[in-house]
Amino acid sequence: YDVKCVFCRIARREEPGTALLPCEDEDLVCFRDIRPGAPHHYLVVPVKHMGNCKTLKTEHIPLVKRMMEVGKAVLQKNNFSDLDDVRMGFHWPPFCSVAHLHLHVLAPASQLGFLSRIYYRINSYWFIT
Repeated sequence: YDVKCVFCRIARREEPGTALLPCEDEDLVCFRDIRPGAPHHYLVVPVKHMGNCKTLKTEHIPLVKRMMEVGKAVLQKNNFSDLDDVRMGFHWPPFCSVAHLHLHVLAPASQLGFLSRIYYRINSYWFIT
């Protein structure tokens, strides 16, 4: 836990302005992005403080898979079922604004606006899927 980290505080329910969405995984939380790039734009965040995606190692593959499953489940709970029209990924440092691992879940990807298509472009040097 890092008291200076806004995502740590959100995960511990210490940020009253951020509502957590129902999540089946006790080690993860999910909430809406404050600057949505799509009609559905959620962040899936580990409760335990982790660095950004650059710190991921092979042993974190199950965690990332669980983050993706939580993202899909939240979309479905929010009446979005076309899982072929979803974009998920991480901003690559220095292009991430919070240094706590967080997966962006955006849908429908086909409705991303002009700037969002650039900002969340698949496998660019600033956004990796």
